[in-house]
Amino acid sequence: MSEFVVVLVTVGSADEAERLAEAAVSEQLAACVNIVGPIRSIYMWKGALQRDEERLLVLKTRAALFPALERRVRELHSYETPEVVALPITAGSVPYLEWLGGLLGC
Repeated sequence: MSEFVVVLVTVGSADEAERLAEAAVSEQLAACVNIVGPIRSIYMWKGALQRDEERLLVLKTRAALFPALERRVRELHSYETPEVVALPITAGSVPYLEWLGGLLGC
């Protein structure tokens, strides 16, 4: 099951979330994207504490597609240094993972 990953990406607006999610799915870089939020993010940026409202994208894809997905997110993203973090899926519902694999050409 480690062939699949969940990728987390934060964005600054609902419009940007929709745009990135639609690109990832339509370009077959992700089978599904959930948009969560608004969320509140607190982080350090260039030596200053930041507090921002963001949206969290939860993308489900194959590990082999991560490099292409990361490149595409970086092309479309408005942030200088976007969060693009992949977490391995180590277990899951067999029917869901079969659906996921079917959409991603597994």
